[in-house]
Amino acid sequence: MNRQRERIARAFTGARDYDRHARIQRDVAQALADRIAAQPLPDNPRILEIGCGTGFLTEALQERGIGGEWLVTDISPAMVARCRARLGESARRRFAVLDGEHGTIAGGPFDLICSSLALQWFDDAPAALRRLCGHLAPGGHCLVTTLGPGSFREWRTAHETQGLTAGTPAFAPVEAFAALEPEALTVEHLIEHHSDARAFLHAVKAIGAGTSQPGHRPLSPRELRGVMAAFERGGCDVTYEAVTCHLQRAR
Repeated sequence: MNRQRERIARAFTGARDYDRHARIQRDVAQALADRIAAQPLPDNPRILEIGCGTGFLTEALQERGIGGEWLVTDISPAMVARCRARLGESARRRFAVLDGEHGTIAGGPFDLICSSLALQWFDDAPAALRRLCGHLAPGGHCLVTTLGPGSFREWRTAHETQGLTAGTPAFAPVEAFAALEPEALTVEHLIEHHSDARAFLHAVKAIGAGTSQPGHRPLSPRELRGVMAAFERGGCDVTYEAVTCHLQRAR
């Protein structure tokens, strides 16, 4: 695991208050579960989940009656443990620590590969998605959500007003996913409001999403105060650009 991957895993391991602050993440997982439940899956599907977190998507799929043989994974051992505690033990549900982009995936092929808001942490999400589809069984579905570059634009704008560059990750452009299967792509912009800049920063840290892109120089206290003031003048709204991609392997 490279150094950036280790930083991401540590951040999510420390996200002990994730469930209380991850409102957008919960909503996106619910919507993805609805879309998955509408697909013609086999009666006893083999399922791989990448980036399970604390179990938002896993639980939502279980609630919609999606059974089968599950392999539920995350890069953070703590998140895997929390998801296991949320769902409980089952002979038909396995949990594993896995780097979904670079790790070795065993147990396929799968009738469903799914992931909710995890691929944005990959080095090359579109390429990783293409590789994941190689683990699909004939007729299998791959349904994932990730974040597009329009995410956190208000925070980046606040930096720009101060002549600074935000450390938010460089999310893959929507066009890169559209190149895989343009008709299977949907984009939705979700807005989350915060009471002030401090509340926003606290929420980002609480959900483990505060890992800056490699090489970013941390702001000085004075610079940070200027950015926070500009963010608050802008209204304290934060955009999440949720990209949903649905790929299917031919029979």
